Amino acid sequence: MKVEVIDNKNAKVEDLTLDKSVFGLEENKNLLAQCIHVYKTNQRQGNSHTLTRSEVSGGGRKPWRQKGTGRARHGSIRSPIWVHGGISHGPKPKDYAKKLPKKMKKMAMKVALSAKVRNGEVKVIDNIKISKPNTKKIAKLLEKIKMDKKTLIVMNKSDQNIVKSAANLPRIEVVAQDSVNIYQILNAKEVLFEKDAIKSLEKKYK
Repeated sequence: MKVEVIDNKNAKVEDLTLDKSVFGLEENKNLLAQCIHVYKTNQRQGNSHTLTRSEVSGGGRKPWRQKGTGRARHGSIRSPIWVHGGISHGPKPKDYAKKLPKKMKKMAMKVALSAKVRNGEVKVIDNIKISKPNTKKIAKLLEKIKMDKKTLIVMNKSDQNIVKSAANLPRIEVVAQDSVNIYQILNAKEVLFEKDAIKSLEKKYK
């Protein structure tokens, strides 16, 4: 399996052969769906917290005597039926974290990468280098190589100049190859790999 390696002017530099065991797997929607579900579930903070009647302030004494007033009996103004009272059965902090076996995560990443390559949604560039943050340069680069959709740029190593340059561009995300996840791969319409980044991923998942 081969992909073209281009330069900053969209000119072909070479053909890069990709390992079929990483980039040539068959579709597995169930596996990908399970991984995406776990990823999104793990994004939940689970820090919702309501106060019960024992946690709200006030209500230390009985608001009025039990009998003889003609009003309903109450023991505290912080009862759940009072305004500003405690909340009954409200949400409390909860850990929603889920885990997948390492082998499943590894297989899912290979299936996701294979899907992108199979659908022609992957481009490989020899390298991306800029001396300082410059949004216009990144925008012009993406225009030259004809990537105008929701794009994920995968660098071999984190480069803050590239990250800051792309921060103001809509639909553009930059990530290093050692921290890219399945959701980012599948969520992007197109993926732009640095040559060294895709080779590092191939070595990691081979």
